[in-house]
Amino acid sequence: MRHVVYCYFCGYHFCDIFFYAEGKAIDYLINEQIRDKEVRVIGSEGNQLGVMSVQDARKAAEEAGLDLVRVSPNANPPVCKIIDYGKFRYEISRKEKEAKKKQKTVEIKEVRLSPNIEDNDLNTKINQARKFLEKGNRVKVTLRFRGRELAYVNQNKPLLDDFAEKLSDISVIDKPAKFEGRSMTMFLAAKNK
Repeated sequence: MRHVVYCYFCGYHFCDIFFYAEGKAIDYLINEQIRDKEVRVIGSEGNQLGVMSVQDARKAAEEAGLDLVRVSPNANPPVCKIIDYGKFRYEISRKEKEAKKKQKTVEIKEVRLSPNIEDNDLNTKINQARKFLEKGNRVKVTLRFRGRELAYVNQNKPLLDDFAEKLSDISVIDKPAKFEGRSMTMFLAAKNK
């Protein structure tokens, strides 16, 4: 994502690339954007060139035909690498795409029950929850109470226990049954194979 940044120290506007890692923006300053007095320089082959002034580091980068990129601004002194900046940006974006591919999102699917549910309806809900669990999703089982049903909350807790027991071959209870407001909820998660 390209941003225009205003430098409060010198008063110049300059464009910079910001990469986001773990919710934090990491800014990679290049060549003339680096305002530090001294930097630790890493060469194009990965060898340490030592601590030197920014002007000397820029000259070394120009001689190699590459860019001077500040990769670690919080180090003392900041660490800069002599690399091809376009290639560097490409590698970072490729790694981010690979990381996104490897992420697996787990959704929470909800199955709603009522205290006076019949056996066939209960079996249908159990089969529905089984499908969700087989896909790797978590299941929130909600037992909703209406009106006078609230007087018999404790008598209906075995309904959730029975529901969990019938799915015990492929699931475990992630959060046990808990009464909140007008409903009792329980979370089931798929067993690790």
